Amino acid sequence: MRTLIVEDDFDNRRILSNYLAPFGTCDIAIDGEEAVFAVRMALEQNDPYDLICLDIMMPNMDGQEALRRIRKLEDSKFIQPGDGAKIIIISALSDSDNVMSAFKEQCDAYLVKPIKKGMLMENLKKLELIITNYLPS
Repeated sequence: MRTLIVEDDFDNRRILSNYLAPFGTCDIAIDGEEAVFAVRMALEQNDPYDLICLDIMMPNMDGQEALRRIRKLEDSKFIQPGDGAKIIIISALSDSDNVMSAFKEQCDAYLVKPIKKGMLMENLKKLELIITNYLPS
């Protein structure tokens, strides 16, 4: 599984990397601008991300705008909705406006911080990114 972790907080990047590294390659972006650039490069190289973990509150470009732009990039490459990267919003924001906005822009899941490994793994299973009975140590 090829993953992009988009998070401006070092500790959260480290935690997500530790959880996800056993499943494959993890790239890091520290804001939405870097995320959009990374996704563009991956699509141009025909090596798209399987999973994007995306924070909302970040400098330069927030996660909501990055989500919109990522889905537009996929659309420009004729990737149908549901066939692109699975995007999990992982944010401290739990208000209905942010949650609804993220799903409107086609996120696949929304998790509220602090990041819990079990909840993340359950969502990866639901999104069929990991095999149900396989949990690396």
